Amino acid sequence: QVQLVESGGGSVQAGGSLRLSCTAFGYSISNYCMGWFRQAPGKGREGVGFNSSDGSTGYADSVKGRFTISRDYAKNRLYLQMESLKPEDTAMYYCAADPRGSYCYTAGDFSYWGQGTQVTVSS
Repeated sequence: QVQLVESGGGSVQAGGSLRLSCTAFGYSISNYCMGWFRQAPGKGREGVGFNSSDGSTGYADSVKGRFTISRDYAKNRLYLQMESLKPEDTAMYYCAADPRGSYCYTAGDFSYWGQGTQVTVSS
């Protein structure tokens, strides 16, 4: 059974940093496409970035240059390092995974989702 568990959310001031973790259970992330999404109150789910099994990575324009996705294969974990946080980054952040390995760009491309972790950035 595939399970994703996010952690690392919290409250920070604008300009601060956070690192989110997504630990996978029931499968190895090595062959899976992984991604981060977020949803602010009253808004739809927004893609933050993806990381394919071949190592290719892409980011939303709104976070490019500030956020970095990485994997720790030994810990079977995906990370989202967030720098220079802004109040508009406030949202629930979700980790997602799909066994197709690549070509995962939108929410519909992902089969498995975590429960989310809240990030709040104050001005």
